[in-house]
Amino acid sequence: MKINMNQWVEDIIRRKEITAIPVMTHPGIEMNGNTVREAVSNGRIHAEAVKRLTEAYPAVAACTIMDLTTEAEAFGAEIAFSDEAVPAVVGHMLKDVESINQLQIPSLHAGRIPQYLKANLLAAKSQERTANNQKPLFAGCIGPFSLAGRLYDMSGIMMLIYENPDAAHTLLAKCTQFIEKYCQALKQTGANGVLMAEPAAGLMSNDDCQNFSSAYVKYIINKVQDDNFIVILHNCGNTGQCTKAMVSTGAAAYHFGNKCRMEEVIKDVPPTALAMGNIDPVSVFKDGTPEQMRETVFDLLDKMKDYPNFVLSSGCDTPPHTPVENINAFFDALNEWNRG
Repeated sequence: MKINMNQWVEDIIRRKEITAIPVMTHPGIEMNGNTVREAVSNGRIHAEAVKRLTEAYPAVAACTIMDLTTEAEAFGAEIAFSDEAVPAVVGHMLKDVESINQLQIPSLHAGRIPQYLKANLLAAKSQERTANNQKPLFAGCIGPFSLAGRLYDMSGIMMLIYENPDAAHTLLAKCTQFIEKYCQALKQTGANGVLMAEPAAGLMSNDDCQNFSSAYVKYIINKVQDDNFIVILHNCGNTGQCTKAMVSTGAAAYHFGNKCRMEEVIKDVPPTALAMGNIDPVSVFKDGTPEQMRETVFDLLDKMKDYPNFVLSSGCDTPPHTPVENINAFFDALNEWNRG
């Protein structure tokens, strides 16, 4: 589905009303009576969950599953699956610098990559058949530093960038090469962009984030972002200390987690780029009440009222078993705010 995504971003910014793109697929999985394990393993079930949510809620874009294990699995990492929870990497497959040097970049036929490409292809075709064919679809991928952390171990990669930065850069270059290849394939499915999840970069200072994450993210963005395909850079680990490094990547949009103050980080985002966030996906979406959701949304919208490039969203992926009542309250509060 071809959409001029630069024009789409401009239209969002020009709109009088605040728009919303919560990052969520698990409610759609549950509405269709499927398990997490089924959705992350079967492209058709995955796409049907996206379709269900597109029909149920007035978000201005659709998102596929945020799965931070897919690329690691393709490299050979062991993954633990569950019917009730998101997949998780088991241990770490890289033990030392020699294992980094020997690491091979996988093909797009490895692991569940084909099922995720299938999911995006089917979801993109489904979006074309909706009444509003200008609602884009965002695929998902992991960021290079977060992928490196899942392959080498998170504490290990944090030590490696100081003890052996050359080895860290070798690993990051391999991760980046695969992610870029994957994003090019996602682009071919008809997706209109990708939400790149790079939460581990939020553990670093701005300078380290620049050197060990943003430089590689920027490379990918320069390769894949164009009029018809944009990158949303998500970093829910950022507390505000590395926003400048995030913005240096040139992404069309930036997605922030609930650890940061949205009214502060948005000051570093160019007015021509979207700034998205940041309702707590656990304490508000999953464990809160509709009344708490309304109050939280109103409070955030009040703080964001002077920023036309703000898009209301969850701070990260909404987890399994998020109550439908709280999702409804999220959109109801937004509608109430927009009505004035």
